[in-house]
Amino acid sequence: MTLACLTTLCAELTFTAVAVPATWLLLPLLVVMYGAGVLVIREAVVRVGAGWPGLVLLGLAYQVTEDGLGLQALTSPDMYDVTDWSVRSLGANWSYWESQIGVHVALSVLLPVMLANLLFPELRERAYLDGRGLAVAGTLAVVGVLGLRGLVSATEDPGYRTPWGWTLTYLLLIAVLSWLALRVVPRYRGPEKAHDRRRAPKPVVVGLVSGYLTMAFLTTLMPLGLGEDMLMGDLMSTESRLFIGAMTAVPFAWVVARWRGSANWSDAHRLWLAGGILVSHTAFMMPASLASVFLGLGTLVLEVVFLAALARRVRRRSAVPEPRHA
Repeated sequence: MTLACLTTLCAELTFTAVAVPATWLLLPLLVVMYGAGVLVIREAVVRVGAGWPGLVLLGLAYQVTEDGLGLQALTSPDMYDVTDWSVRSLGANWSYWESQIGVHVALSVLLPVMLANLLFPELRERAYLDGRGLAVAGTLAVVGVLGLRGLVSATEDPGYRTPWGWTLTYLLLIAVLSWLALRVVPRYRGPEKAHDRRRAPKPVVVGLVSGYLTMAFLTTLMPLGLGEDMLMGDLMSTESRLFIGAMTAVPFAWVVARWRGSANWSDAHRLWLAGGILVSHTAFMMPASLASVFLGLGTLVLEVVFLAALARRVRRRSAVPEPRHA
């Protein structure tokens, strides 16, 4: 339940709900869709030993499932006014698609799983559910996606249906990504080893870098606060933003992977990494309106309070000496 709630909070309630408070009315659907979906991803990865690479690949499959099959926003010409700021070609909204890959892989999957591991370190490598529980979670995840299709998509863009060609493409992508994550990655993934010579920067630097790059990625691909104007709109074409966004996200992912392999990588680094991403994610939505500014400030305070409390819990846990064995 903690993972399900963290996923919903990180992905939507600290982002969309800042500008659209009515999002809270969809909380039951969001918990089912986000929570059950990411729980299934986490359980599958732990059971086969795919690690973080498996989470990333299944996160990509999850994004296609939610935005493609559920919301239909990847191809809809009208939903969320995406076509006003997104590159549209071959019937797809490419800027929107790229932005949501970053948002959902990081905010829907990786960060919630990382925070759950910090809260329950003894369960880090263990399955949360038995077979029956996993089946229930999988069923709920399907119900959540159908709910997005029947409630959100039908309301935002009534009557729209994704072309069959794109539907088949989504299903193929989901199948290939799932196969890579669950069959290929476990075969070639060795144990994670720390490099003695590699050093991650101080945790506060990790937080500042992650916050800056998150904001840079979001403002490159989407209007600030999802308003009408793109940041530096006259300096970059819509097409060039696709390339610049990728050149922000890919090095960011590479740097984090390097940091994780450092000998001094710690729970403090993980907390600052999460904090930088979450704070930027929320701050991005605050310019939407005056009400969003106040809601966003309150959300930021709650994020910092939660992360600070988790940091204290981690420090207390690390200060307790391990029992000696005879």
